[in-house]
Amino acid sequence: MDLLTLKERIKESWDRSTCYPPMQKEWSEENPSYGQCAVTALLIQDFYGGEILYNEVNDHFWNVLPDGTEIDLTRQQFKKPVSFNENIVCDREDILYSEVAQQFQTLNRYQRLKETVFEHSEA
Repeated sequence: MDLLTLKERIKESWDRSTCYPPMQKEWSEENPSYGQCAVTALLIQDFYGGEILYNEVNDHFWNVLPDGTEIDLTRQQFKKPVSFNENIVCDREDILYSEVAQQFQTLNRYQRLKETVFEHSEA
C-alpha cells in the first residue's frame, strides 16, 4: 500500500477503541488522532520499517523511515505547537509487551487498528 493511501486508511480507522485508554473519554471525531500515536507508529513501521521515536515530555510516538523521513500522523492532536527534543528510539517489543503496554492494552488496540485499516482497504 502506498504511503498516501495508508495514511488515509489509518485516519479513517481511528476511533475510541484504538485510543490510549486514559484519553478515551476525551477522544472525539473532531480530534480523531488524539491518543492514537503508539498504535499508529507501530502500523506505519509494519509497512515501511524504520524506527519509532518517543518523546517523554509530551508522551508521544512517531516514525522515522529508513531514508530519514519523519512521519507523524498524530501531531495535530496537540492543541498548541509542541517541541520534540531529547527523543528516544523505542523498541517495538517494549511498546507492545511491556508492563505499561499490557496495562493499557496496546497490543489489542494496535490489532484493532490494523484490522480496521485492512477492512477499509477492501472496501
